Amino acid sequence: MESTEPSFWQRQATTIKGVLIFMLLLALLIPTSMIDGLINERQYRQQEAVTEVSSKWGQSQSLAGPVLSIPYQIVQRAADGKEIARETKYTFFLPDELVVNGAVNPEKRHRGIFDVVLYSSKITLEGSFSKFQPEKLIPQNAEILWNKAVLQFAIPDLRGLEDQVKLLWDDREAVFEPGIPVPGMINSGINVALPLNPADTASHRFRIDVALKGSGSLFFTPLGKVTTVKLTSPWADPSFTGAFLPDEKNVSAAGFDASWKVLNLNRNYPQQWNSDQYMSFSESAFGVDFIMPVDNYQKSTRSVKYAILFIGLTFLTVFFVEMRQANRIHPFQYALIGLAMVIFYTLLVAISEHISFNYAYLIAATMTIGLTGMYAKALFNSGRVALFISGALTLLHGFLFVVLQQQDYALLIGSLGLFVILGVVMYFSRRISW
Repeated sequence: MESTEPSFWQRQATTIKGVLIFMLLLALLIPTSMIDGLINERQYRQQEAVTEVSSKWGQSQSLAGPVLSIPYQIVQRAADGKEIARETKYTFFLPDELVVNGAVNPEKRHRGIFDVVLYSSKITLEGSFSKFQPEKLIPQNAEILWNKAVLQFAIPDLRGLEDQVKLLWDDREAVFEPGIPVPGMINSGINVALPLNPADTASHRFRIDVALKGSGSLFFTPLGKVTTVKLTSPWADPSFTGAFLPDEKNVSAAGFDASWKVLNLNRNYPQQWNSDQYMSFSESAFGVDFIMPVDNYQKSTRSVKYAILFIGLTFLTVFFVEMRQANRIHPFQYALIGLAMVIFYTLLVAISEHISFNYAYLIAATMTIGLTGMYAKALFNSGRVALFISGALTLLHGFLFVVLQQQDYALLIGSLGLFVILGVVMYFSRRISW
């Protein structure tokens, strides 16, 4: 009786199946990349919600001021002394001392399923100007218009003003008007006319009280020769940012208080200049971001980076189990298991928009592991095999959860974990007859 030689396909069945599973894994990169695009689209919608609410309440605010502007005119004359042209320019002065005290009250508002951080604040600015000496900055033949001096105060979004802004200048009180009459230095803000007496040699004290609304962040510009800023707020998750960090800060569950002290030597513009020079204040601004304590989209994006690895490890687990079982699994059934792993990430994103990320991860992982375990039981007709596969998936999802909770040690923990997983795979694959 002649023995029948196994065909090439029979002899290489395991290898061929492994190649098919690998190709299937590569094909699943397409829906995985679509999940990443879905997360970006949801982030964009969140930003749209923030922009829409902020546009009606007040955008991020960055206060700069006060700045005193004194105009002067340069007259051009003909040889006979007749006036030909008259050009108006400005000389600018910053305060010697600037003390800012602010109490900020943030709150969460909802736009659909998204949260937006808004705030209202009471801010007081006090300080002093020394004697003005524009003669040092302008030509000798210029005519100084002391009676047209203007005090300007930069506020990016004037919709955030809740009340009239009043100026106490020495013993005089004045009310600010909207707009910036002096071009080229501040884009948006308020001003008050401040006629000066050139014979006055004394320094001047000022006080400005501002009730201001905004969203997201609040910044200040250190225009004083010595600038001191003190902020208090019941917000428990501040992010101090900008050109300078607080000299002192105290953050607790009840809120925070912080203080800054900045000298004119710490930033790159003088205390006085004229309009022939261009000055930019923005690079010296500092303040606080009122951040949300959890960014579910950021964590979801990080989790998707591990998607193809997790799908591959799931396939390996099922493949190794299959090699020890009589039942064989069709590549289409592997595809269904892979799609279940992909849907885990859509569940994670969708659920985390309504509850905390950790609970969303627990729910999405439980649903995915449960579905895969029940499907494995039906494929192999074995409860023990289903428990083994479910346990392996539980370990994988637990490992990913630990990595997502880390910031500084995420790479280290992830690398060590993957090294251990590779060792386990090598151990179980050593006796497979390929």
